[in-house]
Amino acid sequence: MSAMARPRGVAHIRMPGMDGVLATAVLVLTGFGIVMVASASLHLAGHDGDGLRYVNRHLFALALGVLLGWAVYRTPTELWHKASTVLYFVGLGLLALVFVPGLGREANGALRWVAAGPLSLQTSEFMKLFIVLYMAGYLVRRQIEVAHSPWGFVKPIILLIIACALLMLQPDFGTTAVLLMTAFGMLFLGGAPLWQFASLLTLAISALVVLVVISPYRLERVTTFLNPWEHAQDAGYQLAQALIAFGRGEWTGVGLGNGIQKQFYLPEAHTDFVMAVVGEEFGLLGTLLVICMFSLIVWRSYAIGARAEVRGDRYAAYVAYGLGLWIGMQAFINVGVNVGLLPTKGLTLPFLSYGSNSLIVCCMAVGMLLRVRYENQTADAGREGQWQRA
Repeated sequence: MSAMARPRGVAHIRMPGMDGVLATAVLVLTGFGIVMVASASLHLAGHDGDGLRYVNRHLFALALGVLLGWAVYRTPTELWHKASTVLYFVGLGLLALVFVPGLGREANGALRWVAAGPLSLQTSEFMKLFIVLYMAGYLVRRQIEVAHSPWGFVKPIILLIIACALLMLQPDFGTTAVLLMTAFGMLFLGGAPLWQFASLLTLAISALVVLVVISPYRLERVTTFLNPWEHAQDAGYQLAQALIAFGRGEWTGVGLGNGIQKQFYLPEAHTDFVMAVVGEEFGLLGTLLVICMFSLIVWRSYAIGARAEVRGDRYAAYVAYGLGLWIGMQAFINVGVNVGLLPTKGLTLPFLSYGSNSLIVCCMAVGMLLRVRYENQTADAGREGQWQRA
């Protein structure tokens, strides 16, 4: 059909920059997340009998996340590039706010939230996005220095250590691990020599091991993870119940809403351990579906980043790579914790777990990926037009 014969409005049905595979994976995960949050929390009705309060909060966070994601999508990556360093220091300031008396809120022994009226702001979630923006900008500005000078490799790590120190004081070991792995991965993709990368990775792992050894509760988590059944009635209780949930699910699960572990045994079933509920109610097939959706998101993030790099926008490319690293790494850690491959950490499963701040930031990350995709398409269309005029 020619442009003259095309019905009016057809050209505007698809949002510019839309990536069908990425959008499908995100929609499947968020839709599935709403269902699973409802399934895992309906029995938690309070004194007012409102069993939907977690679902309503989750839907409110999703709506807010979509709005902020749209705002991010409408913002050119060039503006994020200019503001990347400032945003990193804003993130450090937000991390420090939790220690201000009257602002910081403590839950389950962790000081991770800032009072924002009726809402609670988990500042560490926004730091994940800011670190990606900052590292992308640094790699563009200091590409040669990163590739050829140890000092160029170390400088961003110094700032990263400051952020990690603030996180460990909360304490938030899981987010610290995600930030470190994301930053190291971006440095590697930015051309850092393998020996420098391996040396720093060894140093980081050694530091994490020391933090585990000197902290009794972290050491207990690691020893429990190695043999949860030996501590099934105390420190290993949560992991043991999660493994029982996966065992009950077998191949196809016991059916939506029919899970038992979430009702009587498994703590935090709607947040950190929602994957165990998926495993019990949808079995191995449901678990593999979730893993496949995350794999698609990571694949599309790298594909979008590679296209941006080909057209010469290295900042947009590193942003896409970093977002894929972050989401993929956090999903890997959460699933690993749920199935007993990794020690227990307080990390949500992106797009699925109940957690307003996590969901909002994930929506912003998707908006940023779609923005890079849109700029890729715009650049391609411009080159095609130049070729036709020539």
